[in-house]
Amino acid sequence: MASLALSSLILLSLLQILPCLSAANISVGSSLSTTSDNSSWLSPSGDFAFGFRHLNNSDLFLLAIWFNKIPEKTIVWYADGDNPAPRGSKVVLTTDGLSLKDPRGQTIWSASPSTRVADEAAMLDTGNFVLIGNGSNYVWQSFENPRDTILPTQRLDLGSMLVSKVTETNFSKGRFELHLMNGSLVLNPVAWPTRFNYKPYYNSNTYSVNSSESGHQLVFNESADIYIVKANGEIVQLPSGNELANPRADYYFRATLDFDGVFTEYARAKNPDDNQRWRPLRVVPENMCLAMFHDIGRGGCGFNSYCSIENRNFSCDCPPGYVFVDPNNRFSDCRPTFRQGCGGDDASRDPEELYEIREFNNVNWPLGDYERLEPYNQTMCEKNCLHDCSCAVAIFDGAGCWKKKLPLSNGRSIATGFSKALFKVRKGNSPDFAANSGGNKGISPLLGALLLGGSVFFNFLLLVAFCLIVFVLPKRKYGNDNFQDSSNSESNLRFFTYNELNEATDYFKEELGRGSFGTVYKGVLRTGSRNAIAVKKLDKLAQEREREFKTEVSAIGRTHHKNLVQLLGYCDEGANRLLVYEFMSNGTLANLLFALPRPDWNLRVRISLEIARGLVYLHEECSVLVIHCDIKPQNILLDQYFIAKISDFGLSKLLLSDQSRTRTMIRGTRGYVAPEWFKNVAVSAKVDVYSYGVMLLEIICCRRNVEMEIEEERRAILTDWTYDCYVERRLDVLVNEDEMAMADKCRLQKWLMVAIWCIQEDPSKRPTMKTVLNMLEGYLEVPEPPCLSSFSIAVES
Repeated sequence: MASLALSSLILLSLLQILPCLSAANISVGSSLSTTSDNSSWLSPSGDFAFGFRHLNNSDLFLLAIWFNKIPEKTIVWYADGDNPAPRGSKVVLTTDGLSLKDPRGQTIWSASPSTRVADEAAMLDTGNFVLIGNGSNYVWQSFENPRDTILPTQRLDLGSMLVSKVTETNFSKGRFELHLMNGSLVLNPVAWPTRFNYKPYYNSNTYSVNSSESGHQLVFNESADIYIVKANGEIVQLPSGNELANPRADYYFRATLDFDGVFTEYARAKNPDDNQRWRPLRVVPENMCLAMFHDIGRGGCGFNSYCSIENRNFSCDCPPGYVFVDPNNRFSDCRPTFRQGCGGDDASRDPEELYEIREFNNVNWPLGDYERLEPYNQTMCEKNCLHDCSCAVAIFDGAGCWKKKLPLSNGRSIATGFSKALFKVRKGNSPDFAANSGGNKGISPLLGALLLGGSVFFNFLLLVAFCLIVFVLPKRKYGNDNFQDSSNSESNLRFFTYNELNEATDYFKEELGRGSFGTVYKGVLRTGSRNAIAVKKLDKLAQEREREFKTEVSAIGRTHHKNLVQLLGYCDEGANRLLVYEFMSNGTLANLLFALPRPDWNLRVRISLEIARGLVYLHEECSVLVIHCDIKPQNILLDQYFIAKISDFGLSKLLLSDQSRTRTMIRGTRGYVAPEWFKNVAVSAKVDVYSYGVMLLEIICCRRNVEMEIEEERRAILTDWTYDCYVERRLDVLVNEDEMAMADKCRLQKWLMVAIWCIQEDPSKRPTMKTVLNMLEGYLEVPEPPCLSSFSIAVES
């Protein structure tokens, strides 16, 4: 067995160092562009291609390697799935390596040999793209920088990893990682969207205290066999797979860490006319539903869903009364289709009038119980859950009743044993109703019935009348008196009348909060989706501030990002100025952060990253660049899943695409305002970086940036105290002995360093939000921050 392993390794080594004379080598100076017809470099056989792939339904491209001769054009490697290239981007081969640049010439991604010069490049028939230096040596190769896939003749050394995609079509880093570490092959779920690893759900257990008996490499050999080689040459096979009917030479092979977390070896017939698709040969782990079992995290499927397996393939489904958050992704979380809890008028009504129990057999969520009642019969279990505001589902096993809150994790179907899941759902609601109640899409049922039931002439008259009512009359009614510029039509904002919003808010009855521009009220749309909304009623604006309202409407209407609160519409009728936003059911970050008990560390980590992503979008990615100018926890709102979204663009200062600085009056909130606001100088997006740094410290410490009532004077100003704690290495004091934060001490220290960089008084020393995000996510090292000191700014002419 050892001699077989040695022979395989020798052959693999020879394949790796073969000269590239047979390849159509690519010379220095060559380039590919997203706008060119010649958008790929082929391997000699044409089996593989390197170049740009257009991402569906977008103007973005992926620099990638793919199987070129099959209809699927399956991608096996890509440069950077988190940052696809916009149209007009170009990849250039220079002596310094490969460089991918956007239309403005900014580097998106690069592959640079550390010490040697690249003389040429080649796309090999193995699927390996290489940069070639002096003496035909490979100075960089895609095989040593894998993404989610490995190919025959490829091997992973200790320290190597694969990262799954988010979904089948989203190439951003996903929820699972494969590592060859400490002598073992392990598969880990991560606390997505962070890269924090949970405990493994698969371990090859090939580690040994004797280093010669530990795993050394994961090999995918030329015969498409996959195994672990120990340092002493011993081979450890991965779980066996299915056999092929034809010779292996007739197939392409790949092994991919799929977006669902299963490491799968696939085979596909090379014949392009063959109707077959990629066929799984072996899967690791063999039963994902049983393998994934952790006290934190989603499990194999999303939150509130459950996992089932058939013929070694697993799938995810939602329980009764729930639907997928993303209907196109069955591995996303499930959400209830009804309002939960005992808030509002529900508290005064009998829960049994509002809710009912739907029984669901042979499914269980084995973790997350908050109460166990025993002995109990099923009727008692149902009644207890109905009358408990916190209870979302109860599991009854014939004698005991386990009550659970949302979110549910690690759900799975069970083939044996007695178990009933008793879901509490609101009466009169169903998943089908909720899934299809998305607003006024298409022709109304009444109009449809009329069109089908009348004569052709009558139908024609109805259509003409319908078009006049919907398209012509509103324009005539509001065309001269209201702000309806092209920017708003491009953003699909809806115009609301004042009466509509008056009725939706029940005459502005329920106040949600007050901001610098006015008051926010809760409302419910009376027509269409009947969704909850937040209406910001602006104070009467002076004539010179009319432009600011109109600018805000125009700017926000063109912003679309999952970490920005969505503007749905506006009212500009007479003296009334109102903005209509999506309703965020979990309030502000301030309410979460400064309350007891303090929020979970992993939740705080996720929220910090989401805010950073939203700011990166505002500063660098949206069509009209925006400085928010008032970043603080009160302006970060949380939806029903505690996803953080930046709100309140009323204080935004817009920049043209060729501007980076602007002069304006002092804006913002005490404690979060950058020092340059108080100088007669131009400010930049770095003012948001400063505010984010202060807020990041608040998120880390779960306390406000200024607390004068604290007895210990040096702790009153958070920025000063945290810097002192950093210098003294007293992180435990900083987080008040938070066990989860201290268990993540490496991240805690790095994030504290990032925050200190953000709050440097000299804005030139502060990183951009893009750099901040890369440091938080671990893609960039965090250098030692300088001490906090004053500075002077030269006044620009």
